[in-house]
Amino acid sequence: MYDVIVIGNGPAGVTAAVYTKRANLNTLVIGKDGGSLEKAEKIQNYYGFENITGTALVKLGIEQVKSLGVEYKKEEVIAIEKNENVFKVVTNINEYEAIAIVIATGTVRNKVNIDGVNQFEGKGISYCAICDAFFFKGKDVAVLGNGKFAVHEVNDLLPVVKTVTMLTNGKEKLSFRDERVNVLDKKIKRISGESRLEKVEFEDNTSLPVSAVFIAEGTASSVDFAKRMGAEIADNNIVVDSKYMTSIPGMFAAGDCIGGLLQVSKAVSDGANAGIYVIDYVRKNK
Repeated sequence: MYDVIVIGNGPAGVTAAVYTKRANLNTLVIGKDGGSLEKAEKIQNYYGFENITGTALVKLGIEQVKSLGVEYKKEEVIAIEKNENVFKVVTNINEYEAIAIVIATGTVRNKVNIDGVNQFEGKGISYCAICDAFFFKGKDVAVLGNGKFAVHEVNDLLPVVKTVTMLTNGKEKLSFRDERVNVLDKKIKRISGESRLEKVEFEDNTSLPVSAVFIAEGTASSVDFAKRMGAEIADNNIVVDSKYMTSIPGMFAAGDCIGGLLQVSKAVSDGANAGIYVIDYVRKNK
């Protein structure tokens, strides 16, 4: 088991890992890619660099933590769970445990732009299969998405619900062996109902009656993880206290995912602060 797992290999996550490792905490960094920073063609407003690409800056950060002896895994995190005082981080390849975690996977750039999603949040729209599957026991439900994250949500639902329909919303279909899973690649027009969600309507004027739609598009974001853990969210940002801890003890967050100035310099500051407070938390709870 690790002392701390950092989810995200950008400036906030890497900086947090630098501090925890230098304090002799057993640290693991998990990162799928460089996020939005990796797409930056030129960075000219960060200390010490007159001109550097986002890709180069991400690479330097990863090389830095590796040189310190931090374990690094290039994997996609698809779930976070907590059992008593131990966190379990599930990736597309493995599972890891730690006393504390730092979420630093950036901010949500793309929202689900489907009519009815916001209207039925908490009334059939869910962001957490493992949290809400029980409420739809024996019912027909749908999962919006077509990646590994969506597959994970489907597998969490299958032992509880009657059937699951994966809605790719026009994207490539996936295949499932389980006969309770149907995959539709139709474009979604709207999600509708009266007081609660009742059906998904498609652009070809057909519809699918379901009791719930679980949102799992693309890769799980920092806010997705926080929502599934029951952490406080405000304005689509993770809420942290003065010590960068979320409302879940032992779960910290840093960088763009907590809001504020979306700049590398601010992310580095967040990571440093979060790392310092993680050190204190782990030493008190080890």
